[in-house]
Amino acid sequence: MSSDAVDRLPQRALRLVVTGGGTGGHTYPALTAVRTARARLASAGRALDVLWVGTADSLESRVAASEGIAFAAVATGKIRRHRNPLRMVSPANVRDMARVPLGVAQARAVVSRFDPDVVLATGGYVAVPVGIAASLCRRPLVVHEQTVRLGLANRTLAGRAARIAVSSESTVPLLPETFRRIAVVTGNPVRPEVLTGDADKAIRALGLLGFRRDLPTVYITGGAQGSEQINGLVADVLPWLLTDANVIHQCGPANVEALRARAAGLPAELASRYLLTGFVGPELPDVLALADVVVSRSGAGTIAELTALGKAAVLIPLASSAGNEQAHNARHLEEAGAAVALLGDVTPQLFHSAVERLLRDPALRAGVAERARSFGRPDAAERLVDVLLDAAVGHRS
Repeated sequence: MSSDAVDRLPQRALRLVVTGGGTGGHTYPALTAVRTARARLASAGRALDVLWVGTADSLESRVAASEGIAFAAVATGKIRRHRNPLRMVSPANVRDMARVPLGVAQARAVVSRFDPDVVLATGGYVAVPVGIAASLCRRPLVVHEQTVRLGLANRTLAGRAARIAVSSESTVPLLPETFRRIAVVTGNPVRPEVLTGDADKAIRALGLLGFRRDLPTVYITGGAQGSEQINGLVADVLPWLLTDANVIHQCGPANVEALRARAAGLPAELASRYLLTGFVGPELPDVLALADVVVSRSGAGTIAELTALGKAAVLIPLASSAGNEQAHNARHLEEAGAAVALLGDVTPQLFHSAVERLLRDPALRAGVAERARSFGRPDAAERLVDVLLDAAVGHRS
């Protein structure tokens, strides 16, 4: 990728269409790429004109509004997957797929009117009609995949892409041979603030006065809404866990009271090393800086952050994730010794054993963290912007 791509762009503002959403895993990498592209161009005295195309009343529409990014809504259809292909021919799937041609027509009008230099698709159902429209309008399409295996939307668009940006080297051999020549390993963009946490600030901001700094700290999270599975496992092993560690447990707002009741009988010394919270907000970078071990799901965004930071992690994949992608992510890291993956039926005993090994063996913990760091790409957003700029230059030249 050329370092002087900005210099070879037209003097006018670069016009970028972004599409992708439905979940944070598709939305936030796109947002980070937009922010990075804007900063890159501004440093060269250039401007970025962005249009986000997504679904009405969606996460991506709210994110675009909060960032002051113009937004256009198009129709899209969702495929409800099932292990039995015959079960996929459902009335809901047939009805939704009938909306795709309408979405393509709407997206084609939007793309033609906006006249972008390049289109970025980060996955999700809405990316399909917009990616097809980019191809029909002869605009270069860059597809970005966050997980080890291409998601359904990106598989659909791969044959129309100018570049396929992937998050892992291990993705490339999984691509059809005809697509490997246009694949570029960029990594999955991580918010810059995640990489600049301060452990002492977490202690102060969260009032962790009972935490012992001579003990490792475990950060446990099930995502913004929490995870019943992870919460239950933690509650079953909590007294033991607190003998060996400080614990920050982000359990989801709806679960705080029930878990607080279960923890009420803890001895005072152990209770002082347990912070139960429904949600971790702006202090998350500092919490991650403090954490020696992280227990979490294994979504693409989480994996990108943990590997960029080099954190030892116990990963408990969400079984219902699309295409079983979280299990693929977790297994991929475990096979490299870069995480501990708990797959299938996870018992409290199995969970206890996995966390205990990392807590009681600092050398093992450090080795897992170092191997995790080897998978991290903290410069992923810059790499993805390189791909976008090169695609735009190639189209205009």
